[in-house]
Amino acid sequence: VSQIKSFLSTKFTPHSIKIEGDITLGGLFPVHSRGPAGVPCGEIKKEKGIHRMEAMLYALDQINSDPYLLPNITLGARILDTCSRDTYALEQSLTFVQALIQKDTSDIRCSNGEPPIIRKPERVVGVIGASASSVSIMVANVLRLFEIPQISYASTAPELSDNNRYDFFSRVVPPDSYQAQTMVDIVKALGWNYVSTLASEGNYGESGVDAFIQISREAGGLCIAQSLKIPREPKPGEFDKIIKRLMETSNARGVIIFANEDDIKRVLEAAKKANLTGHFLFVGSDSWGAKNSPILDQEDVAEGAVTILPKRASIEGFDLYFTTRSLENNRRNIWFAEFWEDDFKCKLTRPGIKLDSDKKKCTGEERISRDSSYEQEGKVQFVIDAVYAMAHALHNMHMDLCPGHTGVCDKMDPVEGRLLLNYIHSVNFNGSAGTAVLFNENGDAPGRYDIFQYQMSNTTSPGYKVIGQWTNNLRLNMEEMQFSGGSRQAPDSVCSFPCNPGERKKMVKGVPCCWHCELCDGYQYQLDEFTCEICPFDMRPTENRTGCRPTPIIKLEWHSPWAIIPVFLAILGILATLSVVITFIRFNDTPIVRASGRELSYVLLTGIFLIYLITFLMIAEPGAVVCAFRRLLLGLGMCISYAAMLTKTNRIYRIFEQGKKSVTPPKFISPTSQLVITFVLISVQVVGVFIWFAVVPPHTIIDYEELRPPNPELARGILKCDMSDLSLISCLSYSIVLMVTCTVYAVKSRGVPETFNEAKPIGFTMYTTCIIWLAFVPIFFGTAQSTEKMYIQTTTLTVSMSLSASVSLGMLYMPKVYVIIFHPEQNVQKRKRSFKAVVQAATMSTRLSTKSNDKQNGETKIEPDRTQ
Repeated sequence: VSQIKSFLSTKFTPHSIKIEGDITLGGLFPVHSRGPAGVPCGEIKKEKGIHRMEAMLYALDQINSDPYLLPNITLGARILDTCSRDTYALEQSLTFVQALIQKDTSDIRCSNGEPPIIRKPERVVGVIGASASSVSIMVANVLRLFEIPQISYASTAPELSDNNRYDFFSRVVPPDSYQAQTMVDIVKALGWNYVSTLASEGNYGESGVDAFIQISREAGGLCIAQSLKIPREPKPGEFDKIIKRLMETSNARGVIIFANEDDIKRVLEAAKKANLTGHFLFVGSDSWGAKNSPILDQEDVAEGAVTILPKRASIEGFDLYFTTRSLENNRRNIWFAEFWEDDFKCKLTRPGIKLDSDKKKCTGEERISRDSSYEQEGKVQFVIDAVYAMAHALHNMHMDLCPGHTGVCDKMDPVEGRLLLNYIHSVNFNGSAGTAVLFNENGDAPGRYDIFQYQMSNTTSPGYKVIGQWTNNLRLNMEEMQFSGGSRQAPDSVCSFPCNPGERKKMVKGVPCCWHCELCDGYQYQLDEFTCEICPFDMRPTENRTGCRPTPIIKLEWHSPWAIIPVFLAILGILATLSVVITFIRFNDTPIVRASGRELSYVLLTGIFLIYLITFLMIAEPGAVVCAFRRLLLGLGMCISYAAMLTKTNRIYRIFEQGKKSVTPPKFISPTSQLVITFVLISVQVVGVFIWFAVVPPHTIIDYEELRPPNPELARGILKCDMSDLSLISCLSYSIVLMVTCTVYAVKSRGVPETFNEAKPIGFTMYTTCIIWLAFVPIFFGTAQSTEKMYIQTTTLTVSMSLSASVSLGMLYMPKVYVIIFHPEQNVQKRKRSFKAVVQAATMSTRLSTKSNDKQNGETKIEPDRTQ
């Protein structure tokens, strides 16, 4: 009780702590919270206020007792309470600059006429603080005017890195720009490229999000879906609206949040209310850190949240120091009694003041940690490091300016602020946690962060787990991470998913992370992620369209159904032709063979044989020799056949036309003449083909255009001879001319008796052949666009030629062979008649046929007999 009375006897309502010393440091701490309207200060802040302030006192004790750091120099302090309010802190900080303000005392006189003795105010060489960035910004603007260096232990706003505006400001904590860089690196490590940001209105939240957006823009590959701000005074339903707006870009499941504890809690509540548990994955700043208060009762929504905190350690020496503080040994802390009452939930007695009956009386025997809960506040380490940084700077300055001098020399009285600032920026020592304390050119400490994740599933003790760290670069243990429901797979937070192989990205204008995937169709392949290119003409895209591959080369195979039928017909035709030839050779001198014109018959049969033979050349694998024979024989067989038939029909026509005028036989009707005429007609075809050989030597080509359908999987290169459809028809055109001419003569000779030679069989042959070739033309050219063009046209051509040859063979020679073999009695020599008798018989036969037709029409017409 005597201790309490002794302590209270010195208790008043001061605004600062004064520690005497050779050199005085200023201190700014939020000992009290912001007061209600009209009141500057509110309740005492035990951790952020008293713990941090006591850390400075502890550091001063350690330095003053260190024989190697500032030996024979005692550091003093003037410590002020900012009450967590920037304007109030500005008023308080004017205490630090009093000694630098020149006051006019010329008009002040004592009553005896002597000049007044004015106590010179203490001179503060540097300031430790403040805590909140808004307070540090306000104070820094004043301190820089008087060149007083300032080292903060908790202010992290990025704008304080501006060396032009805050050149006397330094800090032992990394700025939020490093924190933002850490968050950008985390987002990229999770494979995200599309996130939303959420910030509490105010310097901390807005500047943190601005830094994140700026760094993400510079890094590239990361887009901001939405950037939302939480008002200082949120209206009812405000957080529900925020969640609703975040869902407008539901693909952006990652939410970067720079907000105070209360705002974080209310955001989580709104997400849970909207039944979006597990949808969003939050990446929180150090205001969230490893605190339980923001996630209380919202653990399921917060599961998987990744948060960061500046790397820190608990200082055992401070724990020992603080837990031994008591009312008796800590009288220098003018706010300690207030802390004592709050910490132990008791009331100290004061003279003239009644004790509140609701609270117990403080005994003074209470002990911190024993009788109350105690956990070292997170920024204690940085407060100690800030004080030591100032001490090391003063020590180095003293070594340079006062070598060998005990105490403060004249060169350090007063301490020049700008020079001290240079020494502060040059310090480099191991801090209280064993990590290096140093500053860059902007007065910022290096970024060192621990990365936490809140985990509930697959663990016996739900809570924050360290999953990595960041020191200029990210080291993240992905195997240790787990997300909503215990999943090890990070949720996707992307605007557009990667395109499949063979698809190109079509970017959305103005949003570099969003695109549409377009398939490289047709014969295109994916050149790069943004471009499709057409494969070279002899290639087609691979199945996944990431490149090109050679187009398969095909030809008509012997085992193909398209080849089997023509080959079968050709073999039958060749066998039949050989049978006829053998029969004719064996019965060469018989009347039927002689009457058919042996010489021309053998020529015609040779042509028929060649027509059948061309089938094998059309199906054989193209080569220079095969192509040459195709050119030669394709038209030659038909040319030989129709030249022989034309010669025959022409001979018959000339004989009967001549017989009508004269009994003298026409010229060139002998077998020799017939052969000469036939070979002259054939020579035209042969000469034409050899001219073609000279102009364009036969060779093969691979046609990639003929079989190039919309589906590239069906594309094929066709190995073929260099014969276009037009050249093929040109090759046959001469034969077609002979065929048409022969048909004309066959029509003109249709009145010849059936027993006379071969006029009518040749006529029927020509009629049928014309029908076959008329059917051939539309089939051949009508399939030009078909994917089966090569097969259809080859089969159509060979079958048409085989059919026309078969018609010639069947109508001209099969009846003769039938008679020769099965009715040899008819193959005998008949009475020879003169040319005149033959012509007269033919004429009479014609006339009788005409009269018969007239009678059938109901008319009778008597013609005189002109043949006698």
